[in-house]
Amino acid sequence: MNHTPRFRPVVSCTLLAATLVAGAAACGESDGHPLSAQPYDAADEISFNTPDGGKKVDPDKPLEVTVDSDDGRITDVSAVDAAGRHLAGELDADGHRWHSTAPLAAGTRYTVKVRMEDAEGAPGTRTMSFDTAAAEKFLEVAFGPQAGTYGVGQPLTAQLSAPVTDNAARATVERGLKVSSTPAVTGSWYWVDDKTLHYRPKEYWPAKAAIEVSSNLTGIKVTNALYGAPAKALKITTGDRIEAVTDASEHSMTVLRNGEVIKTIPVTTGKPGFDTRNGVKVVLGKEYYVRMRGESIGIAEGSADSYDLPVYYATRVTWSGEYVHAAPWSTGSQGYANVSHGCTGMSTSEAEWFFNTVREGDIVSVVGSDGETMTPFDNGYGDWNLSWAKWQKGSALHNDTTAPRVDTVRAARLRPQV
Repeated sequence: MNHTPRFRPVVSCTLLAATLVAGAAACGESDGHPLSAQPYDAADEISFNTPDGGKKVDPDKPLEVTVDSDDGRITDVSAVDAAGRHLAGELDADGHRWHSTAPLAAGTRYTVKVRMEDAEGAPGTRTMSFDTAAAEKFLEVAFGPQAGTYGVGQPLTAQLSAPVTDNAARATVERGLKVSSTPAVTGSWYWVDDKTLHYRPKEYWPAKAAIEVSSNLTGIKVTNALYGAPAKALKITTGDRIEAVTDASEHSMTVLRNGEVIKTIPVTTGKPGFDTRNGVKVVLGKEYYVRMRGESIGIAEGSADSYDLPVYYATRVTWSGEYVHAAPWSTGSQGYANVSHGCTGMSTSEAEWFFNTVREGDIVSVVGSDGETMTPFDNGYGDWNLSWAKWQKGSALHNDTTAPRVDTVRAARLRPQV
């Protein structure tokens, strides 16, 4: 089969002097090689396994491209969907067939560009487009927290509409969830359970960072018949790096802003039997007034430890009811003894200052207590109590097996303790 023009006239650079004098003859206009010719339309030689008549393609079936000529061969295939995602594929050794090695995205349009050579080495091309059928079942993703400004300890969350248990499917989900920040950080997702992921950096977020999380899963096959749905991107920022470190053995809280100590506060923490949890916690919210009752944490009404108190300037750090709050009834013990039922108590003026200084996502740590360490996920944001090595094991991209299951039964939110 002939395709013209095959070759272009050759203009040689005979003499440098002639070029300088004439100034009109350009060097290397063509070297006579077949590849220097304009590609011809290879529509008659390249075929696809897509249905005729504009019918939509089943995304569960691989795309195949073949050269009908025995002497021709495919040199390159580019298949890109409407979102700009390239479809992975593989070319047979003889160059006669290319097939996709990743599932097609559902409900999108692909543009495929194929390059080939005929028996004489002349280049040919064919471009075609097709639509894939829409999915019937979708995996939706909702990101958290809400848009706003947070402390540097705030994790990102992704809540899925359906469980994902297979490690390969989890890896697909993670690859589709994009996190970017300015300044840039190293971070990773952790599968808290089959429907919940948390994302945190290796270290705390930088102060004054701009962070965005989005999904590139739209139309992507996650499991059999389950495809990613469009998701609303989330943007948050961080404020100053605020850290409150309570030493229960010294009955003192030190508050730092961007590494500089800005206040030291006398406090009281949990007494024996009600020891405050050690470890890193993250501010979950702030409540000007909370009514705290002993019955909410299992203390029998009328017993020696029973209480029913109005509490002000309450900064919550666990869902089960641990707060940093005003405790005017224990000012005589603050700085000297631990007499609370697990909360960190301080004078009303200090609690008001703390309440007005911190925001959601700020870091509140406890050391020197006889209490247990804050759990990672079931009672607030204890994510930072896992080492980076252990955190990475919760990622399907960093671990060959599914992450160890963590008990995520959330504690009741209305259990304040003083």
